[in-house]
This record gives sequence, C-alpha cells and structure tokens, in this order.
Amino acid sequence: MRLLGATVYASPSRETKLGREILARDPSHPGSLGIAVSEGLEYTKEGEGRVYCLGSVLNHVLMHQTIIGLETMKQFELVDDKPDLIVGCLGGGSNFGGIALPFMGEVLKKRRECEFLASQSMAAPNLMRGEYRYDFGDVGEHTPLLKMYTLGHKTEMPPIKADGLRYHAAAPIISLLRHYGMVKAVAYPVDEKAVFEAAKTFLQSEGWLIAPESSYAVRATIDKALEYEKRGEEKVICMNISGHGFLDIPAYRERIPTPS
Repeated sequence: MRLLGATVYASPSRETKLGREILARDPSHPGSLGIAVSEGLEYTKEGEGRVYCLGSVLNHVLMHQTIIGLETMKQFELVDDKPDLIVGCLGGGSNFGGIALPFMGEVLKKRRECEFLASQSMAAPNLMRGEYRYDFGDVGEHTPLLKMYTLGHKTEMPPIKADGLRYHAAAPIISLLRHYGMVKAVAYPVDEKAVFEAAKTFLQSEGWLIAPESSYAVRATIDKALEYEKRGEEKVICMNISGHGFLDIPAYRERIPTPS
C-alpha cells in the first residue's frame, strides 16, 4: 500500500477522536475490527473527498463474495460430485458467506442436501455465545443498527493471530440462517495451538502455507472427518481456504516453535 502511495495507520490510531480516546485509556490496546471500522467512518466523515466502504458483514459484501461458492459449485459439477458439508472460518461472515450462500440457496430450494459449519475463535464466538438482536457494527456507533448474533459492540476481545476472526458480531444474513438452524458453529481456544497444528499438517500434506484464519477451517474439517470416520460414514467435505500465510510467518514461529 505504501509503494502505491498510501499512508497506513495502525488502529487504534491518533488520527481519530475515538482512537485517541482508546489509546489514552490503554496505550497498548490491541485494537479490533470494530474499532478500525469506527475510525474509518470517522476519518471519512471529517475529511474531504474520501470514500469508505465497509467490507465485512453487509449484504452487498456477501453477495460480492458469492463468486467463491458459485465457482466451487462449477468445480464440483466438473468432477461429478457434491459436498455433504461446507466448512469455512467466520469472524464477520464475508468469507464464510462467500463459500456457503450459493449452496445454501439450493438447499433452501430443496435442490440439494448439504450442511454448513462455521469455525470460530473463542476470542469472538458470536454465533455460539452472542445474542440475536439489533446492534451497531462498530465500536463508535456510526453504522446503522443491524440484526445479528452479537457479543456487544463494546466487548473487549483478547488478541489472537487470526485477527480477521476477532469481530463482535456475525453478518445479518448468516445470523438469520443460524437463527433458523441452517448454520452450525464450533469455536477453538484462544491459544490457537490446535488450529496452527492443523495448518502445519496441511502444509506437510499439501505444500501450501495458509493464513491463520484459514487454519480454523482446516481444524474443523479434520475434526469432522475423524468424527465421520469413527461413525463409519463416508462424506465429502468442502473447506474454504481464504488466503496464504507468508505474511504470518512470525505468528507461526510463535505458536509452533521449531527446533533451533
């Protein structure tokens, strides 16, 4: 971003009123997606000629992301197969919605049978421990009220390496599907040992270093595969890998120490 001429500030920053207030209370505050959204909106409102587009939980974002699921459906058609379970990590829900919603549409129309599992962190288990109610999408209360499973927009969440999953609420569309029992969820401990071990297994098996967020999908997939195997069931599991982990090597080094 800097090479392209942008100026980048870590959130919470001293560029906004909210950021300064948070840093005054805690100079080492780890920040959160909800704080960053608030700062972006405040910065846009106070400036001239700036545009801000929220990129996580809103309906238009999930619709944009569905290209992931639509392409996946085509790939399954090419190999004449179909998934019994869709697994994806979930913080706000754009990644999970992208893979799941096209398949979900066919399930709702009774054109296919498929289950859906969201893999979360216990740092922000909004689908598992949140309340289904109206809440703001950001800490500073700039967004419209959205009906979501929410932990509360003022909730302090412990830092994790898969920081994209550290959000207080799930997207309204995903929350509604969860409310009607169409989406199940699982959450893994804040120490992230289990998910990073899953990522290590994936790297050793597939030769691909994935993002910490994606590691949650791999962990949940491995756990479900072992569960099906124990029951003697043969299932096709589709898991969504949402990014590479080359920028997260320090996180891997910390969570999975290697011999010196």
